[in-house]
Amino acid sequence: MAVASQFSTADAWRPAPEHNLVGNHPAIVKLRALIQRVAATDTTVLITGESGSGKEIVAREIHALSPRAMRNFVPVNCAAIPNELMESEMFGHQRGAFTGAALPRHGLFSLADRGTIFLDEISEMPLQLQAKLLRVLEDGFVRAVGSDRAVRVDARVIAATNSDLMSAVKKGKFREDLFYRLQVVPVVVPPLRERRSDIPLLVDFFLERNRERLGGSWSFTREAMVQMWSYDWPGNVRELENMVERLVILSDEPVIDVALLPENITSGRCSLAEKHMEAEIGESGVDLNALVRELEGRMINEALKMAGGNKQAAARLLGLKRTTFSAKLRRCGVIASANEGDKA
Repeated sequence: MAVASQFSTADAWRPAPEHNLVGNHPAIVKLRALIQRVAATDTTVLITGESGSGKEIVAREIHALSPRAMRNFVPVNCAAIPNELMESEMFGHQRGAFTGAALPRHGLFSLADRGTIFLDEISEMPLQLQAKLLRVLEDGFVRAVGSDRAVRVDARVIAATNSDLMSAVKKGKFREDLFYRLQVVPVVVPPLRERRSDIPLLVDFFLERNRERLGGSWSFTREAMVQMWSYDWPGNVRELENMVERLVILSDEPVIDVALLPENITSGRCSLAEKHMEAEIGESGVDLNALVRELEGRMINEALKMAGGNKQAAARLLGLKRTTFSAKLRRCGVIASANEGDKA
């Protein structure tokens, strides 16, 4: 997003008939249920998750399902606004408040009045402004730069970060009182590698978008889809969306095969889980359960590849009973074999 001085009411988001939180993985089903509960309230929400995982989509869903849905949704990238301009952009300024302030202007909080303001990358907000944001959250009044009068604004605040805010608090880079005020309801968006069963659904969703935009028709071979499933997607859903668009543009045929996939997807590179396992446990610790789940899913996928999609043979490779392997397969959401006779 450009700096807020270029922001207009036309940029504010209004609800569309369809939303984009795609997936049937249990983590996404649970996330949707939480969104439904939170949307009915005006409580402040802190969304955390890796870059590209869909934090803004979650924020838009909350707004769209809320009583504020017909009002503005104002997204703000706190990292994109220069520190010296941030207070003016957030709260507005009076004429002559500083050099270049030839005219008075309203801030983004005023634009979000009776709607929702989404503060993305909240960890990048300077400490001085954090104190003023805390005051706005406490009493609902904003004071424009250069003004001696505070104005009441009814804007719901949703914040998001891909950083460890508690670690920033300990280092003195983020206010502890603001941290607790923001995360009245914490919402965690899982990375794509932890919900691999949603990858085929997302691929189809992005293919359909490109069909509508470009007028063509594309699909993936099973082998290509397995490779897409196996990749860790460090850039998460955003990376997957860009990759699908890239493949559609470069494909001369309506069917996208493995040969068109870039090397980083087909090379079977070291997974993030393996990288974490090679490193020592840091101060913030490590989510052992998540790493075990990720490694288990990867090994199941590799066994299926080696066994040519035969589940019984893959189970033997892993030393598992047929029923145990099938249960783990369903939990991990591995793409089913084309040989339905092998299903166990």
